[in-house]
Amino acid sequence: MEWTREPYVISTDAARLDREAIHRFLASSYWAPGIPREIVERSIDHSMPFGLYAGARQVGFARVITDRATFAYVGDVFVLEDHRGKGLAQWMMEVILAHPDLQGLRRWMLLTRDAHALYRRVGFGPVEDASRSMEIVDRNVYARPGPGRP
Repeated sequence: MEWTREPYVISTDAARLDREAIHRFLASSYWAPGIPREIVERSIDHSMPFGLYAGARQVGFARVITDRATFAYVGDVFVLEDHRGKGLAQWMMEVILAHPDLQGLRRWMLLTRDAHALYRRVGFGPVEDASRSMEIVDRNVYARPGPGRP
């Protein structure tokens, strides 16, 4: 699927993704520092990717991890710095939330350190009852040898 807002296009075509550019950005991000390329590849292959393009150049990305029935998690959202300030991240989120395969879900989730205002504009809010949420976090997972890691 494709959405156009000249001169930009959002596409769900995984074959069009610049996986090297995605890896380069994520490996230097605050949420996935040092992530191996193989892990990025697997994460894209097992989720719904949304690429943002200016002409042939990929300038943004997001992916949705979902069962397409009840739950979706939005992750790895970014717009390259030279394309920020144009409402592109908000547009990408609006496209994601309106995607036909993602309608009628009971719960959407995401994590952010610094983009709360963006996500509030498209309907996200604080976790209603954080006492119900649990997690396992391994901040050093990419620093250790293991499957998909050197």
